Amino acid sequence: MVDSSNFDENSDLGYQPSHSSVDQNDHSLTETASYSPISGDSLAYFRSNSEASNSSEPIDDNGYASGESSPFRWNTAKHGGSQASLSRLGMKQHRDSSDDKPDVLDLLELELDMMKERFSKILLGEDMSGGGKGVCTAVTISNSITNLYATVFGQNLKLEPLKPEKKAMWKREMNCLLSVCDYIVEFAPTAQYLDDGTIVEMMTSRPRSDIYINLPAIQKLEAMLIEILESFDDTEFWYAEQGSMSGNSTRSRGGSFRKVVQRKDEKWWLPVPCVHPGGLSIDSRKHLIEKRDCANQIHKASMAINSSILAEMDIPETYMTNLPKSGRACLGDTIYRCMCATEKFSPDNLLESLKISSEHEALELADRVESSMYTWRRKTCLSHSKSSWNKVKDIMADTDRNDKNYILAEKAETFLVCLKQRYPELSQTSLDTCKIQYNRDVGKAILESYSRVLESLAFNIVSWIEDVLYADKSMRNQDV
Repeated sequence: MVDSSNFDENSDLGYQPSHSSVDQNDHSLTETASYSPISGDSLAYFRSNSEASNSSEPIDDNGYASGESSPFRWNTAKHGGSQASLSRLGMKQHRDSSDDKPDVLDLLELELDMMKERFSKILLGEDMSGGGKGVCTAVTISNSITNLYATVFGQNLKLEPLKPEKKAMWKREMNCLLSVCDYIVEFAPTAQYLDDGTIVEMMTSRPRSDIYINLPAIQKLEAMLIEILESFDDTEFWYAEQGSMSGNSTRSRGGSFRKVVQRKDEKWWLPVPCVHPGGLSIDSRKHLIEKRDCANQIHKASMAINSSILAEMDIPETYMTNLPKSGRACLGDTIYRCMCATEKFSPDNLLESLKISSEHEALELADRVESSMYTWRRKTCLSHSKSSWNKVKDIMADTDRNDKNYILAEKAETFLVCLKQRYPELSQTSLDTCKIQYNRDVGKAILESYSRVLESLAFNIVSWIEDVLYADKSMRNQDV
């Protein structure tokens, strides 16, 4: 029984238990919050194609399992006594004692309301009607990370440090979304020693192996990319809008309009990098090359992690049922005859003969090759009467390697690998998109989307640096 005097004392505090909480690591009280609603049917998984961000809000249920009946005790146990509850009533009481800073508290209350709204959207699966027709949690979190990247980095088109409010938003909301990984665990036997020396085996929880390995690596890559952007705070180059004299430039530049170096390709939507006559200094050029090489390695690492996560995802039954009946009809007679030739198959020679002119054609070819590959693999295993791909891949090792369909599938896989190596900037294939859309594993969804957005950021940084180096080279050649 709780003493009635204590209960009265707690009642005088005016405390009301709140069912929501915020990230305790968030200390950015002066951030300018921005928000726009999510399109519920947005399921494209490209580098930047959304408008807004979602964020999850951690909920702690430990208070409801406690034997204490005092709400004040719940709050103390929940927050460790280090920070007061951020309920509306609590903030109003705090405002009465801090009248000198009403704007900060209003911003804090607004931010809390936004976090509640975004957390609700995640729970609803982006179905604002509440009718239960939303997407699963894995797809919702994947979309949230993609949308957050578009919100924070979508307008960043230059080599410059990230704005403080954008950086704080990225850190705060990613911490919320990644907090899910703290509770994705697996159980493993562990030896425990009792007081009498007896050894017993107990099941203990530990982080799931794929998250334990990949998540710290991805976070390290993110920190390196942010560091690269931060290193361009004081540069010898600046930017001017395409076709603009100086009104939209980030700093005043001397010389005539003809000094603006036009791009080698049609990136009309990006600002044009400008350098002084004579080009950059040796140290500045060396710094650019060093950061370009570093960002290029980060891009390769992110792409490797993303590819490995996608390879581990199950192939949806929808994709398998919609495969073409003939791999030859899918690929075309020219490629099919090259694969069926008796001499040794050379995917490089086949790529050279096809004369692909754009990445769009390369992506279309990758889709066709991938579809034909799984068509032939399915035909190889038809005699086992197993329709599910999870069952099909279990018996692939026992398949006769002299089977024609098996040989064609292996050649198609080799050709697909060569094609992706030749065009490393290709977007996700139809199979990759289908995997992301129908994936139900929350951990894989987080790893895939997190590595994908970092891959995009690293690719953009490399492109921006190469634009500056191209402008520098053009200016130096003009002086020769």
